[in-house]
Amino acid sequence: MSRDWLELLRPGDWLVMLAGLVAVAAALPLLWRGGAADLAVVKRDGTVVAELPLTQPRKLDVAGPLGTTVIEVQPGRARVASDPGPRQYCVLQGWLTRPNAIAICAPNHVSLQLSGPRSDGGGYDSLNY
Repeated sequence: MSRDWLELLRPGDWLVMLAGLVAVAAALPLLWRGGAADLAVVKRDGTVVAELPLTQPRKLDVAGPLGTTVIEVQPGRARVASDPGPRQYCVLQGWLTRPNAIAICAPNHVSLQLSGPRSDGGGYDSLNY
């Protein structure tokens, strides 16, 4: 009984549904963009150490309790190149390219976050009610 409605569909209906799915699939990459990141914010113990523009290559050494964390910036992206932490989670994050992406080197108290232009003025990446 639940499949009785399938018998009512004609070839044109299937074509319209297919066209709708194709339109949604094509629109998702175009409309689901957070913009490009333009600034790398480096923090140690929650305090901003440096704000590096993502327009020119640069390396930054940040001293922490365990040793030196090396931040590398290339045009449009940034990463933690090396860290003295035992598990290397922040290094394994690789290149960060999207706004609000973050790599946290918790044992060494260093973090790297990318920021970009905000149209809403807030710092939320999602909002739930």
